[in-house]
Amino acid sequence: MLSKKQGPSRGFSDSEYENRTERAQRLMASSGIDAILLTTEPEVRYFSGFHTQFWESPTRPWFLVVPAVDKPVAVIPEIGLAGMGQTWVDDIRCWSAPNPEDDGISLLRELLSTLCVKHKKLGVPMGHESSLRMPLTDFKTLAKELESIEFVDASAIINELRSIKSEAEIDKIRFACELTSAGFKALPTYASIGQTERQICRQFKCDLLQRGADGSPYLIGASGFGGYDNIIMGPTDRKLGKGDILIIDTGTTYDGYFCDFDRNFAFGESTDEAKRAYSIVYEATEVGIRTARPGVTHSELCAAMWRVLENGGALGNEVGRLGHGLGMQLTEGASNRFGDYSVMKPGMVITIEPGMSFAPNKLMVHEENIVIREGEAELLTYRADPEMPVIY
Repeated sequence: MLSKKQGPSRGFSDSEYENRTERAQRLMASSGIDAILLTTEPEVRYFSGFHTQFWESPTRPWFLVVPAVDKPVAVIPEIGLAGMGQTWVDDIRCWSAPNPEDDGISLLRELLSTLCVKHKKLGVPMGHESSLRMPLTDFKTLAKELESIEFVDASAIINELRSIKSEAEIDKIRFACELTSAGFKALPTYASIGQTERQICRQFKCDLLQRGADGSPYLIGASGFGGYDNIIMGPTDRKLGKGDILIIDTGTTYDGYFCDFDRNFAFGESTDEAKRAYSIVYEATEVGIRTARPGVTHSELCAAMWRVLENGGALGNEVGRLGHGLGMQLTEGASNRFGDYSVMKPGMVITIEPGMSFAPNKLMVHEENIVIREGEAELLTYRADPEMPVIY
């Protein structure tokens, strides 16, 4: 069995959460927001440190409120009291849940009515990629009972905060990238012609766990002769044969933070068409890494990579973008796509993911993870081989 590489310390210091909350409160003050209501796992964890697998159960809602001053306040089911009590949050208000007749709404209404006094504005994430993790009927009831308070979109504030990672956050993502990179390097030592996508991906996941990963909640394996036709399905029981190309794309986690990148493997041999496509997408990745700097827009980054793909004969790009933000979630924030004019800033962690259709029903995709720094970006993954590895 492999020995685990020592990862960064788990969790964060209280000062990390203090800094996040203070940054949020400065942005809230400039927007005239009295408090922000958070209901999803990443947002609650970001401000509190409450890290539990119990979110997999949809039975109970969980609330965290960031006030204009002081620490966040948790309004949570009693079953979470001990866990939340281990965080830096002091004010924890509980009810016996599940209680569909009043699942924390009375407690939440009482808290918000005392906080939303000055501006009478409550921030709730409402924008792109945000979601509401509570019954819609309860949310409508809350809004009706707080009819004197305006519910406004707080997405811009949350996105601004979470897109810029602290060094402690980056360390966790880097570790996930490093152990997964090592796992990809080792894959040809056990994969072989005749195995199925599922068998290879299962071995790969076991290897990652032995290396120190907490899990691989996202692990895709797709294959086809001379190329694959999708990057979101599988793995399946399809057996790998001579001339097949297998892509494995994984979002592997360490202490609640994701890496997200892929690698391509040829079995037995690779067609000239697939070799050329691999080379073109590899070069587009190189251009993307060199282009990603502070002040550059995601649209400009996309254009730089697309020029390489287009000049290489790309028939199109079915993914719709060439990379995205990364962190507590597999995909976060901005997209490397035409029309996204948000500007890259130091501390942002993003994926560089050029992909193209190089023939009918044949795709080729590369992906690496980087952090934006002053000057050149820092590569967090071990760079893919410049030529496609061949497995026999």
